[in-house]
Amino acid sequence: MSAWLREDSLLDPGSAETERRRDIFALLRDDGRDHVAQVTASGAAWLASSGTYPRSMLALWRTRPTAPAVLPCGTAFDVVNVPALFGRQMLDRLWAEGPGSGPVAMHRGRMLMFTVPGTAHRLPALLDWEEWGDSVPPLLCHGSSDAVTVPPLAQTERNGPGPRWVVAPDTRHPWLPGPEVLLWACVRAARAASSPSVRISIFPRADQGAKVYDVSRRR
Repeated sequence: MSAWLREDSLLDPGSAETERRRDIFALLRDDGRDHVAQVTASGAAWLASSGTYPRSMLALWRTRPTAPAVLPCGTAFDVVNVPALFGRQMLDRLWAEGPGSGPVAMHRGRMLMFTVPGTAHRLPALLDWEEWGDSVPPLLCHGSSDAVTVPPLAQTERNGPGPRWVVAPDTRHPWLPGPEVLLWACVRAARAASSPSVRISIFPRADQGAKVYDVSRRR
């Protein structure tokens, strides 16, 4: 739970033409490594299902597997976008004491938590109702009519500090937390942050790899 794993590349560095000739989905299917931060072929299909033309999205990924993509929210998932440190605290609570999380990504110093559609509308209202809104850092909730940038299917050294997966989608129907679960995680993270007895961990920079979570525990 506390180990940090440097993400290995699914593709060797090479020319753009070489990457186009590779079957990225064959690589994703055949890769036997159980790395929680790497997308599987089934996970890629789930991501693509969020758009109007999933086959076109998959075709684009075949030619550009190391490029980020912009996907719409509100159908397959919503996204709750939180500051990185608070997001890490939420994620640790979800995995240590709760049901785990759905897919999670990092982008521009913020954590993107993929959730049940409708969460973007309900979570802010629940935080206000429970009077925790002022104790939680500003949340950006992306739902219907919004879109988010998702990390590439395959990471290479050339991706640099761009978006990356912390918990990558690994199934065609991933479990996603709803607004009540996110509320629970927000409240516990806020309580921990406000307690002087709680030691704040110093996390590695975003480009040093993702924290490993045991996805088999997800309930």
